[in-house]
Amino acid sequence: MNVGNDHPWPCGGGGAIGDTSGWPFAAFPRRSYNRHAGVLRAPGSDWCGPRIGWFRLNLDDVVSLMRPDLGLVEERLRQEAMVDYPFVGEIIQDLIAAGGKRLRPLMLLLAARPFDYHIERLIAAAAGVELLHTASLIHDDTVDHATTRRGRPTLNSLFGTGTVILLGDYLFARAAVLAAETMNPRVVAVFANTLGQISDGQLREIFNAHRLDQSLEDYHFRIFGKTASLFAGASEMGAILANASDDQIAALQTYGTNVGMAFQILDDVLDLRESDDHLGKPAGLDLRQGTVTLPTMLYFQEIRDDHRKRELITRVVGGSQVTDDDYAVAVASIRESGAIERALAVAASYVDAAREALRRVPPGEGRDLLTVVAEESLRRER
Repeated sequence: MNVGNDHPWPCGGGGAIGDTSGWPFAAFPRRSYNRHAGVLRAPGSDWCGPRIGWFRLNLDDVVSLMRPDLGLVEERLRQEAMVDYPFVGEIIQDLIAAGGKRLRPLMLLLAARPFDYHIERLIAAAAGVELLHTASLIHDDTVDHATTRRGRPTLNSLFGTGTVILLGDYLFARAAVLAAETMNPRVVAVFANTLGQISDGQLREIFNAHRLDQSLEDYHFRIFGKTASLFAGASEMGAILANASDDQIAALQTYGTNVGMAFQILDDVLDLRESDDHLGKPAGLDLRQGTVTLPTMLYFQEIRDDHRKRELITRVVGGSQVTDDDYAVAVASIRESGAIERALAVAASYVDAAREALRRVPPGEGRDLLTVVAEESLRRER
């Protein structure tokens, strides 16, 4: 496994689509993932994650354990959502309130837990990480022309593009103020670098849209910037604020990177694997938007000799003269191939790398909870 600060993906490489040499699914051909049991095992392994007594922990358990401290972060977020424009403020508050399990602030808090943990040092940074995430979603929705987010209307469905971009910029600025409130130059530097990486990921998605000639390296750079960079930054900031050593900070940054990569790959799998009703949006939405994800890349590699199927995928990704039936056939074909399972194997290898990085973190409850978060990144259903 070549995973570290210099390379946010398991191996180097980066050939054209179909060149899978050196990638995790080649290195671990027999790894299996049972989506129903939710248990990841390599051959001969009986590892099944941290337990308390006879009970195996899941992400809900971790959130429950951290709820008092997450509540303090939540209160700070509510304060930051109180803008001077009442109607807009209500919408922003609704967006923040619908934020789910607060995975990114949770990772920041958990990264601090094995070290010198003081919640008062962490609240501003944790709230800043979530606000940065919310701002990036606002801009993302604007670029994608999305009308709903988490079952609620997006800002760009209610206001003009210019207004929405400025509101997103305002939240980015407030997030930066929160990072600066830590009075820690290293945290501010990580925050600024993360913001740049998020922007880079979004730009890569825009410029690589509707292209099947992008490489696996292009894909991994893209999802690192768009998703994993914030997981990595949150984990790194938590360790910094808890006075971890440089080696331990690097370990937590590596851990966050790998969890974020697995998280995004599973997102890409769910987009193709689950039904419209389950997702609350059309299945294969990435295909409809011309976003080429790992399962599609792997499927395109599998059908290199089937000109009819390649023509369909090329046309669907290109978005020219495509019918709903074409999208449905493309999604069904990818589901019936081995591409989704191979993509899950890649995600599983990232989780392996995250667990390996945690070996450099002191053992105890904090490390166990971080392990649960890594494992749970593969068990989401939406």
